[in-house]
Amino acid sequence: MAEPVKIPISFFEVAADYERPDLKLWADRAVIVQGIFDALRPWDIGIDDVEPHNTGKPSEQGVTFKLPLKRVAFFFGAASCRFTRDDADWNSAEETATILDTALAALMRLGGVQIAMKKTAISMHIQPRALSFIDILRPFLPAQLAALETEPVMTMAAVAKWDNRKVTIDGSATLANGLFVRLERDFPGASTYQEIALQLRKDEEALFKILGVEEDQG
Repeated sequence: MAEPVKIPISFFEVAADYERPDLKLWADRAVIVQGIFDALRPWDIGIDDVEPHNTGKPSEQGVTFKLPLKRVAFFFGAASCRFTRDDADWNSAEETATILDTALAALMRLGGVQIAMKKTAISMHIQPRALSFIDILRPFLPAQLAALETEPVMTMAAVAKWDNRKVTIDGSATLANGLFVRLERDFPGASTYQEIALQLRKDEEALFKILGVEEDQG
C-alpha cells in the first residue's frame, strides 16, 4: 500500500532558450518591458514588481516581473527567459499555463524571439504521514555503500540523467522527516503547455509509484 504524503513546499519552473541570442534586448527593451507589464496587469502587477538587472554576466542581465499574489516571477534576457512559480500544484496548473503563455507570447511578439527549447522542472519537498523518509529512500541505496558501515545510513541521494531528462531524490534539508524530489525534462520549443503538463504529470506519477507514495488529498 502506498504511503500517504503531504507536499507542503513545491516549485515549478520553465527556462526557455532562444534560437539565437538577440543583443538588442539589452539596449532597446522599453517597448518589450511595457508590453509584458501591460499583458500581466490582470494579475495585479505593480510598478514596483518590475526589477531590472544591469550587472553580472551578460546572460544574467535583463528584467524580472513579479506577481506577488501568485508567487510568480518571469525573467527575460538577451539569450533566454525563465518562469517560476512557488507553491505550484496540479489544481493551479491551468492558471500557471495561462500566466506563462501570456508573458511569453508578449516577449515573442514584441522582442521577435523564437524559442528553441523549454527546460522544465518540478521540485517538491515531501513529508510522509507515518514512515520515516529514510525507509522510503533505503531501497535506492546500493548495498555496497550500505556495507561500508555497521550503523544505519542517516540519509542518501540518487540522481539519474538521460539526454533530455533528469530525476533527483534526496532527503529534504527543509522539512523534518522529509524527502526532496526534482523532475527535470526538456521539450522542443514548439511543445504546447498541454503536452508539457501531460508528460510532467506522467513523470510525477511514475516516480511516486517507484517511491511507493501517493499524495494525501485529505
